[in-house]
Amino acid sequence: MEKTLKEIAELLGGTLAGDGALKVSGLANISGARAGDLIFAVPPHLDAAKSCAASAVLVPLDTENFPKPAVKVADPRAAFATLLELFTPKFEIPVGISPKAHLGKDVKISPAATVMPFAVIDDGAEIQSGAIIYPHVYIGQHATIGEDTIVYSSATVREFCKVGKRCVIHSSAVIGSDGFGFTTADGVHTKVPQVGNVIIEDDVEIGAHVGVDRATVGSTIIGHGTKIDNLVHIAHNCKIGANCLIVAQTGISGSTTVGDNVTFGGQVGTVGHIHIGGNSVYAARSGISKNMPEGFFGAGFPIQSHSEWLRNQAAMRKVPELLERINRLERELEIKNRGEKIL
Repeated sequence: MEKTLKEIAELLGGTLAGDGALKVSGLANISGARAGDLIFAVPPHLDAAKSCAASAVLVPLDTENFPKPAVKVADPRAAFATLLELFTPKFEIPVGISPKAHLGKDVKISPAATVMPFAVIDDGAEIQSGAIIYPHVYIGQHATIGEDTIVYSSATVREFCKVGKRCVIHSSAVIGSDGFGFTTADGVHTKVPQVGNVIIEDDVEIGAHVGVDRATVGSTIIGHGTKIDNLVHIAHNCKIGANCLIVAQTGISGSTTVGDNVTFGGQVGTVGHIHIGGNSVYAARSGISKNMPEGFFGAGFPIQSHSEWLRNQAAMRKVPELLERINRLERELEIKNRGEKIL
C-alpha cells in the first residue's frame, strides 16, 4: 500500500508539516526505519527520530521545528495504531466449519462463524456469528463464544463458561480451570468441587498462557474492555471490573474484587477476599494485602503510596553510607573512652 503524507494527515485528522506529496509505503520503528517508511515519535525519542532513515514522522501537536516531513497529532501512538490496521493486509479466513473439526451433540454454530480443523466443540456449546475458532481449541460442554470473538490455537474454554462479543483469547489460555479449593484434615487435602463458571464480558483480550479459574459457586467475572497480558492468573470467584489493564505474571487471589479502570504492573500479587478500588494504578511487583481505596497509586510490599515508596527507596540507598558513619563514630568513641588520641 502507498499513501501520500497529505492523505495520511487527512485520515488521522492531523496537521501536515512538510511535503504533502511525499509517498509513504510502509510503517516502521525508529531503529528499523528505511526510506519510504513512516514512524511515530514522542519525547524522549524525538531526537532519535530526527536522525533516523524514515521519510516521515507522526509527532505530538506541540512539536516545533521538526526537520523531517511530519503529521502532528494529539496521540502519535494511537494514530500509528490506526495506520497499522490500514497498512497491514487482512487474513483471508473462510467462513464455515471444517470437516476435520469435532462437533458434539446439540451444538449451535452460526453459519457466519469459522471453526478450523481439529477444533473440538463439545456437547451443547454455542458459537455465535463471526466467531473464529482456531485449530486445536477446546470449547467445553454448554460453553458460549460470543459474536466476532477469536479463540487462538490450543486455548481452552471449559464447560458452562461464557465469552462475550469481540473478545480475543490467545493461545494456551485456559478459561474455567478449577479453582484452587481444598479442605485439609489429618494431613490429607480433599478437593472442594468447583461447580461455578467464568463470565468474560465484551471486548476483553486475554493473553497467552493465562489462567482464569472457574468459581467454586457462582461466577468468576472479567469486566468489559479489560485487557490481560500473558502469564496472568485470576483465581476463583474474582470479580475484575471494566477497562482494567493486568500486566504479565500478575496473580489475583480468590474472591478479590477489583474496581473499574485499575492497572496492575507486572508481577503484582494480592491476597484473597479483598476489595481494590477503581481508577487506581499499582506499580510492578506490588504486594496488595488489604482493602484499597479508589484512585490510589501504589507500590512496594507492604503496599504503600508510590510517593512514599520512592522516598523509602531513596533512603535505602543511603543505608551503607550511614552504617559506615556509625561504625566510624563507634570506633572513635571507643578510642576516646580508652583515653587515646584519635588520629
